[in-house]
Amino acid sequence: MKTYYIVGLLTFLMISACKTEPKKSEDTVETTETEKTIPELIAEAHGFNNWKDVEEITFTFNVDRDSMHFERKWDWKPKTNMVTAISGADTLTYDRADMDSIAQKTNGGFINDRYWLMAPFNLMWDSNNYSYEHTVEAIAPISEEFMQKLTIVYANEGGYTPGDAYDFYFKDDFIVREWAYRKSNQEEPSLVSTWEDYVDVEGLQLARQHNRPNGGLSLYFTGLSVSKE
Repeated sequence: MKTYYIVGLLTFLMISACKTEPKKSEDTVETTETEKTIPELIAEAHGFNNWKDVEEITFTFNVDRDSMHFERKWDWKPKTNMVTAISGADTLTYDRADMDSIAQKTNGGFINDRYWLMAPFNLMWDSNNYSYEHTVEAIAPISEEFMQKLTIVYANEGGYTPGDAYDFYFKDDFIVREWAYRKSNQEEPSLVSTWEDYVDVEGLQLARQHNRPNGGLSLYFTGLSVSKE
């Protein structure tokens, strides 16, 4: 199995962990203290309010490219921040609050895979780390349907991919249908994919399939399981 080839293919999708205060552009919908922001509405539509009760979540991140298959399985206990990573015959359990160099390298894969699964929740977890803009009507890059768009741009220092941008496309139910990743906030997308095959797992709305318009690569999740208090 050419594991390192696949890992290299995915490294540019790592989440940033920067620090900046959210701000609004001219296209941003104005809110008051009692109104919820667009990131909050998207997160809650995906079940973020149920996250506080989650004791454990397991998932397997899969990538198929031509005849090659790659997968990583994760078991995460968010209340204690303990993670178990299983890749092939290798297993590693580590505390995300106390990582050595091996755990830090492994954690990069965890952040990437979790972001693909739970990016709507990261809109809350990273709320101080990005600026955002809401566009009421935009053309989605794959379906070419008119949808709402939320653009987030991470700060320019720290994290795995500082300065990167993500465009989330969604309808009036605030469920993400498509997204685009733009490295270093460049104008043209580095990658676009669908968000589909949603499943309700203990109140969490999780997309199991991400398809790219040109095919050739399939990214999907299996083994989704959630344990609550």
